[in-house]
Amino acid sequence: MQIWWDDRARALGLRDGQALADELGLKRYRVGQLYHAAVKELAGEIDAITVLPQTLRDELHARAFPFDTVAPNVVQRSSDAQTTKGLFALRDGQEIEAVLMEHHGDRNTVCVSSQAGCAFACAFCATGQAGFSRHLSSSEIFDQARYFARTLAAQGRKVTNVVFMGMGEPFHNYDAVLGAVALLNDPKGFGLGHRHITISTVGVVPMIDRFAGEGLQVNLAISLHAPTDEQRGAIMPVNKRWAIGELMGACARYVEQTGRKIFFEYLMLAGVNDRVEDARELARLMAGRLYHVNLIPYNSTPDAEFQGSEGAIVDAFQRVLTAAGVPSTIRHPMGRDIAAACGQLRAQTQPRAGASV
Repeated sequence: MQIWWDDRARALGLRDGQALADELGLKRYRVGQLYHAAVKELAGEIDAITVLPQTLRDELHARAFPFDTVAPNVVQRSSDAQTTKGLFALRDGQEIEAVLMEHHGDRNTVCVSSQAGCAFACAFCATGQAGFSRHLSSSEIFDQARYFARTLAAQGRKVTNVVFMGMGEPFHNYDAVLGAVALLNDPKGFGLGHRHITISTVGVVPMIDRFAGEGLQVNLAISLHAPTDEQRGAIMPVNKRWAIGELMGACARYVEQTGRKIFFEYLMLAGVNDRVEDARELARLMAGRLYHVNLIPYNSTPDAEFQGSEGAIVDAFQRVLTAAGVPSTIRHPMGRDIAAACGQLRAQTQPRAGASV
């Protein structure tokens, strides 16, 4: 609760939540009522929290209390009838995108952004092609999930999973991301179990080691996308800082310390990383650990000059992994027609590659 309250206080120019409570003359139980209504009951506006006195609601209105730190500018529904993308405005004019994926079996996953833009410049990713604007606060991350939770609640449904796979590199904004995880998990609030949360990283090695020591049951995913340094360095600049050997060393330490599985994301790029030899090299990297590979069809972006591997090539690649005893899954792309699939997220305010800014 303190994270949520503090973020909103700072948005009003106050140092922390206690300063706001003091200015409003609020007792602790009133702060708790506000938090419970917003986060547990998913109230959509201050006036809906009738447990608060009208005078207090009026005061919060007068102060422009940031009940929501993100506001939907555009909401698009995919032709697959399972994917919804929201373009959200932040209070400083920045924009981010988040996606709701409604799977069969009543599983509803929200893909949230952790930054406006991204500094890691992966060649295949629309967000990275536009550059970095700023980190998001814990509340700005959490409120993306809360928005879609309200949408689902109106249908008698709920968010079952949250993945940090939207715009930005989560481990570049480590503290705010862990704060958002705490808000998502709070049993007195949103109440989403740790095992239903996944954080994906391009391989920020020091943060993988730090994350291993957190004692959380949150899932870890690694964006690998190539089995050799030469291939990975050509499409992911992060590999020049932390080569595959260093990355895999951190992954081995993580498994040893936590006993938890790691998911490796592998984007299938035609002629880049999809040969049988690449599959064999990947299998060698994966050998003997709690590793699972997700093979991801490439989703086109405006500025990247790649083609996705054909289905037969992906199938053959998976057969090599299977023969080597490496568990793998071929992902089913969702929301391509509204640029909501993996690697496609980029807000309207982000420049196109090569454009003047």
